[in-house]
Amino acid sequence: MINSDREVAHQVAPRLRAYLRTLAKQRLFVTYRDAAKALALTPPNTIQQVTEALEHLMAEDAATDRPFIAALVISKARGGLPAPRFFECAARLGRFKGNAAGPEAGTFHAAEFSSAATFWGAAPET
Repeated sequence: MINSDREVAHQVAPRLRAYLRTLAKQRLFVTYRDAAKALALTPPNTIQQVTEALEHLMAEDAATDRPFIAALVISKARGGLPAPRFFECAARLGRFKGNAAGPEAGTFHAAEFSSAATFWGAAPET
């Protein structure tokens, strides 16, 4: 079991990025739950583990001026949008202004998904 946010970032985030890169090549979305299953995360709090790892990836991407690979992960309950924390994190990182439930969220996510799928789908493996 992962005991801290720091452990999540160091253990889950690199695996999650690798998985999402495969989806980017196909321009596919994945739900938080399906991402947790694909990584074979073990309870408790598998969705929380994915969320913490995604926020870590977003910080890495913002620091290197890359599109958010986290845009490939969506909430089943939000009609194809990520969870509100995606938008809150993007706002903290200076990339999103607006309401996570407003029309600007959909516009931002569509643009970020397109940029992320294009960038990460074509980026060489490192």
